[in-house]
Amino acid sequence: MEHHRNELTHVDAAGRGRMVDVGAKMVTSRRAVAEGRVRISAALAEKIRAGEVAKGNLLEVARLAGIQAAKRTDELIPLAHSLALDHVHVTAWLDGLSVRLRVEVKTSAKTGVEMEALVAVSIAALTVIDMGKAVDPAMVIDEVRLLEKTGGAHGDYRAAESETAPPTLPSTPIRVAVLTLSDRCSRGETEDTSGPALCALARERLGAQIVATACLSDDYDRIVAQLRRWALEDPQPDLILTTGGTGLAPRDVTPEATAEVLQRRHPALLELARLRCLSRTARAFLSRGEAGTLGRSLLVNLPGSQRGAAECFLALADVLPHAIETLRGEVRDDGRPDAGKVAP
Repeated sequence: MEHHRNELTHVDAAGRGRMVDVGAKMVTSRRAVAEGRVRISAALAEKIRAGEVAKGNLLEVARLAGIQAAKRTDELIPLAHSLALDHVHVTAWLDGLSVRLRVEVKTSAKTGVEMEALVAVSIAALTVIDMGKAVDPAMVIDEVRLLEKTGGAHGDYRAAESETAPPTLPSTPIRVAVLTLSDRCSRGETEDTSGPALCALARERLGAQIVATACLSDDYDRIVAQLRRWALEDPQPDLILTTGGTGLAPRDVTPEATAEVLQRRHPALLELARLRCLSRTARAFLSRGEAGTLGRSLLVNLPGSQRGAAECFLALADVLPHAIETLRGEVRDDGRPDAGKVAP
């Protein structure tokens, strides 16, 4: 958690904390904005999205908790002043495998409202954990920080640019193909749940057009042939996702087959997915997936379980649009994409 200097407290030479006397200060308009996030599992993200959290609407309850907390900051922070707040606005939204929180607080007073904004974000985040802990006891709160403050003798403050803004999507829909690799699924002995889940997430998170799906056995030659066919024949997918065959079982040959067809490897993509999934399970590092390009297609291997595939996909969802724009040659010389649309 990042702390900005708090003008409400003071420690004297004897080490005693005391409330700062602000009686001589001018009343001015004060504003503060803070943000934070809670990292969650794919299972909890799905329940939030479907409105199936047992305790109720998680995002709305977290928002109300933040408003209440801002108004009671002086009861929670020992040396904070009691302030009459003019405005408290809390936004809570689902962003992949995170619940994002942002709070804006305004007042007309002799001292600032930074702590009100930070307390509101913190309590809202704890409320997310309370609401969702039955589904995901391993949630993690991070990136709680002050974004900006205005008003007061110490001047204005603005943090480095936030990364919480929704990603922009390319103006042309992203074409996605999904390949499920499983001996049992290919024989009809079990249902393919990972492939349809990835299709749904690609539509939701990337606004994708699904141009092809298939389910094959764990056969090296058939996997190579299918990947080449999709990448080099119309309609060429921008993104080919595979699910399955990335583990240590003797028949798990997806990474080797993918490496056979890749023209350029991109191992950093799956390094990012593993790091982002590590807080949920160290087993993320047991997946041997490959990533890279073949022609104008980006290929990414994901785990075979529905949960593992979904979590890894969501861990990459914020960077995939820019990667695909770059592969298409749609990124301008200054590194920014051409005009696109904002992700839902």
